[in-house]
Amino acid sequence: MTNFKVLLEGAWLVRDVKSADDAIGVAISEAGKRLNSKKLDYVEVEVGQTVCPACGESLDGVFMVAGTALVGLLFEIRVYDAEGEEHAFRIAKSTIGKALGAVPLRLVEAEEMEGGKAARSKKPDRSM
Repeated sequence: MTNFKVLLEGAWLVRDVKSADDAIGVAISEAGKRLNSKKLDYVEVEVGQTVCPACGESLDGVFMVAGTALVGLLFEIRVYDAEGEEHAFRIAKSTIGKALGAVPLRLVEAEEMEGGKAARSKKPDRSM
């Protein structure tokens, strides 16, 4: 079994905001509340980045129209004892998805963590 660091992206809808910065703050706050309510405070939440096709500059992943914003969020979680990358993704998506509800999630990256296989201590034999 292997340990992975899994990065998922999700699309978060925010209504009645005046600026992209407000939308980012609201999205991160709401996502954090949902994760914390399910005791998933170990999941890291960040704003996704996109690259401008014209100039190549990195921009925050926010699209805003008429006071409504779509914010791209990144969720990072460590998954232990997964059978492989696909298994780690399914575990991460299930864990985070249950807390967030109807937020669409997509795999960005699954990286094997240093040390690969975690050493586990054996339970003492109590058969005597």
